[in-house]
Amino acid sequence: MAKKDIYKVKPMTEGKRNIIAGLLQEYDIQTAEDIQDALKDLLGGTIQEMLENEMNEHLGYEKYERTSEDNYRNGKKTKRI
Repeated sequence: MAKKDIYKVKPMTEGKRNIIAGLLQEYDIQTAEDIQDALKDLLGGTIQEMLENEMNEHLGYEKYERTSEDNYRNGKKTKRI
């Protein structure tokens, strides 16, 4: 069996400290729940965009795009299931 690589924590740089300090101040982080809320705010849009791009790739067309297909992604047309 192959030995699993162990993640090694990289040293904290001054730049990383400044980013963390800024986030702590911006979001007034006091608890773990505050951290979760901050991450949702920071990453929520990115994750949503990634999911939408994945759906576009899976279906082969973009949101609201009209194609020759009978089954549209959005809208009020009848769909065959």
